[in-house]
Amino acid sequence: MFENFDATILARIQFAFTVSFHIIFPAFSIGLASYLAVLEALWLWKKDEVYLELFNFWKTIFAVAFGMGVVSGIVMSYQFGTNWSVFSDKAGPIIGPLMGYEVLTAFFLEAGFLGVMLFGLNRVGPKLHFLATAMVAIGTLISATWILSANSWMQTPRGFAINEVGQFVPVDWWAIVFNPSFPYRLGHMVLAAYLTTAFVVGACGAWHLIRKTAPRRARKMFSMAMWMAAIVAPIQIFAGDMHGLNTLEHQPAKVMAMEGHYQSHPDGAPLILFGIPNSAEKRVDYAIEVPKLSSLILKHDLNAPLAGLDTIAEELHPPVGIVFWSFRVMVGLGFAMLGIGLWSLWCRYRGTLDSNAWLHRAAVLMGPAGFVAVLAGWVTTEVGRQPYTVYGHLLTADSVAPIAAPAVGASLLAFIIVYFFVFGAGTFYILRLMARLPRDPSPDLDEGPIRTAGAALANPHGGHHGH
Repeated sequence: MFENFDATILARIQFAFTVSFHIIFPAFSIGLASYLAVLEALWLWKKDEVYLELFNFWKTIFAVAFGMGVVSGIVMSYQFGTNWSVFSDKAGPIIGPLMGYEVLTAFFLEAGFLGVMLFGLNRVGPKLHFLATAMVAIGTLISATWILSANSWMQTPRGFAINEVGQFVPVDWWAIVFNPSFPYRLGHMVLAAYLTTAFVVGACGAWHLIRKTAPRRARKMFSMAMWMAAIVAPIQIFAGDMHGLNTLEHQPAKVMAMEGHYQSHPDGAPLILFGIPNSAEKRVDYAIEVPKLSSLILKHDLNAPLAGLDTIAEELHPPVGIVFWSFRVMVGLGFAMLGIGLWSLWCRYRGTLDSNAWLHRAAVLMGPAGFVAVLAGWVTTEVGRQPYTVYGHLLTADSVAPIAAPAVGASLLAFIIVYFFVFGAGTFYILRLMARLPRDPSPDLDEGPIRTAGAALANPHGGHHGH
């Protein structure tokens, strides 16, 4: 069935498939762990039981997402040995220790405190339990730090030498860990995780506001999520711009593909909003563009020259069509998130945050937006790096293991079947948990006083105790 396929392409598809499933769970659990820490801190500070109720609600969802993230990550790592053994041999002296540091620091921290966070509130006391929750949140951030350091080194390699057998060996660990793209990639990814979580929490809160279940909890959840969206979305757009400028400096071909610049522009490059990249003819068909705006964004000068893919050997071009569109999906969703955040600020100012049904419907629709944006961003990053695994030094075609296409194809097919069954069931279970927000245990005072006969006589107009 797969005899006519290329083993390298199949191995890339398999890794792309497994990493796409994997990344949605860390992107959610990084943000959700921090959200749980904030909820518990607010409960300890304000003594308001609604924060503890929300903590217990999201704690269960975090546990399921965390478990699926661990399982999918372990499966993915095996491919370094099966499909990418040449890459593992050559880059192992650098990538191996970075992955090992992640296990020794972040994974042990998370595993050590996760059980206390999930089951220990009535056993260790509130303050020690909060410490456990904070340690889990910090662990997720440390995990992201090491993984993104390894990935960033593959994008902008520094601090290494190549020995007599062709292996990358460390010379300066500080330069390896803190390589040129690492701070930008880490900031961009952590902010993306926070936005992803904010829009999931916001969608859940909006759903229950629409259905009028547990109004007090739903209002609190939705309000916190919209604050996060309004604050983090503009910061993320700024961080993304900084990351783009760093990419232009160190990986210009990736930016050329993102912008659709097949040709150089000596006197100012246009920003192509939409179009259909035509790599055969080296142009973007049906392009809708703004003159000179790309030069203004990337060089802060309308007339600044920008090089195109015509300055790079064709065999070193990344796949332009994929990178061009994945970048636009990511940016478009980023601005949509900003729009929801600004809309929520306006509604908050008008006092209609809890009652604007259109905002609630929009928030529900935007629930998966963070996941899609994260996936689009990773496609832009990883496909834009092609044809290299270690940028500028090791080609993808030279990294793959000496395996036959049918073997890779068969395992890819097995992955697709098992992943959709297992993780589909897990995702369905998480959605069921989100839909079952328990009703408020006591009458919601914000909705008005309890109507007893005496109260009705004393206050025949039933005044509204509002916000």
